[in-house]
Amino acid sequence: MVDLERIRAETVACFRALDENATLRHHSRHADEEGGLWYIEAVPDRGELIVIKQAELTSAGRLHRYSWEHLEDEHGGLTDQAIDPEEDPLEAIRAEEFQRVWTP
Repeated sequence: MVDLERIRAETVACFRALDENATLRHHSRHADEEGGLWYIEAVPDRGELIVIKQAELTSAGRLHRYSWEHLEDEHGGLTDQAIDPEEDPLEAIRAEEFQRVWTP
């Protein structure tokens, strides 16, 4: 039987460690088909860029934020897919722009 609470705790611990130990952070954004904007903070880990914070500003002006502190809700969740800079249509942004959206 799968222990979902254990898996969730391990996932939280993994993302938290990546966030707390990061020495290099990449910030980007992406516009979706519905007119929303996605803001992403990612860190390098074992040759991949792992998303540790993600904010969606919907076209209606709603803000949804995901990180190790809040992995998911009824609107969505923190992606578990690494970023591929060669294939993902992301625009690099300054850390300050990401923080303006991320910080309540």
